[in-house]
Amino acid sequence: MKAGVLAIQGSVIEHVRALKRAGAGDVIEVRTTADLDKVDLLAMPGGESTTIGKLLKLEGLGKAIIKRVRTGMPVYGTCAGAILLAKTVSGDLKADNLGLIDIDIERNAYGRQLDSFESEIEVLGKTIHAVFIRAPRILHVGSDVEILAKYQSDIIMCRQGNILVSTFHPELTLDTTVHKYFLKMCDAES
Repeated sequence: MKAGVLAIQGSVIEHVRALKRAGAGDVIEVRTTADLDKVDLLAMPGGESTTIGKLLKLEGLGKAIIKRVRTGMPVYGTCAGAILLAKTVSGDLKADNLGLIDIDIERNAYGRQLDSFESEIEVLGKTIHAVFIRAPRILHVGSDVEILAKYQSDIIMCRQGNILVSTFHPELTLDTTVHKYFLKMCDAES
C-alpha cells in the first residue's frame, strides 16, 4: 500500500511522519495528478483552505481527487482538508471545496489564530491529545455519516464510507490512533 499526502500547503511533513509511524510503507508527497495515480490513499493536511482549493482547481488535481475518491480511494482531511472535502462550507457559496462528504462545516469556528487550543478528547475509544488551530466546526452531518468524536457538543471527526475528516490535527502529536484508523480504512477498501 502506498500512501500519499497532498503537498500544496500545511503540515505535509508531519502527516508523512505520522503515516510512517502508524505503519504505512511508502509515503509520497502528492503535487500532481501523476503523483496521485501512484497512491492508494490520500491525506489532505490543514493550511489555508481557500488557497489550497484554488490551487487544486487551477492544476486539475481537485477533479482527479474527486474521481479517485468516488471510485473508492480512501481520503483523510484534517482541518482545511476537512473543509475541502465538505459538501458545503457554511456562509461561503463560492468555496472551492470538493463536496465529497455530506457535512456542512464552518471555517475558523473557535476564532482567530490566537484562539487556537489543545485538549484531551475521546476518539475511537481512546483519550488522545488534540491540537485545534483556527479549527473549523462540523455543523451538520448527513444521515449516512458516522460521528467518531466530539469536543464538548461540537462534531470534530466523522466518516462517510471511504472519507474521513477531523477538525483537529493528530499529525501534530505523537499519537497514531487516527492515522492507524485511516490505514485500516484502506485495508477495508481493498
